Amino acid sequence: VAGEERRGRDRETEEKMLSAVGVQPAWATPAKAQVPEWMSEEHDMGTSIMAVAFEGGVVVGADSRTTTGSYIANRVSDKLTPVHDRIYCCRSGSAADTQAVSDIVKYYLNAHAMELGEAPRVATAASLFRDLCYNNKNSLQASIIVGGWDAQQGGQVFCIPLGGSLVRQPFAVGGSGSTYIYGYCDSQFKEGMSKEECLKFVRNALSLAMARDGSSGGVIRTCVIDKDGVTREMICGDELPRHYEG
Repeated sequence: VAGEERRGRDRETEEKMLSAVGVQPAWATPAKAQVPEWMSEEHDMGTSIMAVAFEGGVVVGADSRTTTGSYIANRVSDKLTPVHDRIYCCRSGSAADTQAVSDIVKYYLNAHAMELGEAPRVATAASLFRDLCYNNKNSLQASIIVGGWDAQQGGQVFCIPLGGSLVRQPFAVGGSGSTYIYGYCDSQFKEGMSKEECLKFVRNALSLAMARDGSSGGVIRTCVIDKDGVTREMICGDELPRHYEG
């Protein structure tokens, strides 16, 4: 009996020591139990992404944190992905899924542009994203915001949330951090904002989301897309807009 009690105490001590570093003991569950969360979880773009249209163009922005479970796998990832010269997408969800989808859309858009002999429309890119996300909605974890400029309709923002629906909006937010800033965005957004006002709006909203959401963080990347081309900027962590921190 004494031996059994001692073995029980030893197991309890072992379990406490291993759980402190995120590892379960081999006897707790089958073989996979020894693999820590950061080695077994999917690479995830738990994130804050945003896009706003203005007269003559669009501003897209995102944080830079990529997580694997609760482990920060990359603190400076680039979630603003070009799919054509003046069309970008903001990616949230599974990193592998969103990278694959954006690569496929980029391939089709390049082929489409060569057939047309001119730049593709933003709505065309958004429709391609919609088709891929909707037709594979049971296999993908991908939420996309498409922002860009074309000669026909100027700056445009399209949102493709989980499930593959497609909605054009004056501004869109997405990712895990978006739930913290809907009220701020609704109160601060107004029609007819200038490019500078849109940049300030995006940076303030993303910094608020990054402050509250554990899966968002790092730096803020913004991209202004208009008839003159693409202008990218990055705001480092120590230069982010500061808000109440009580």
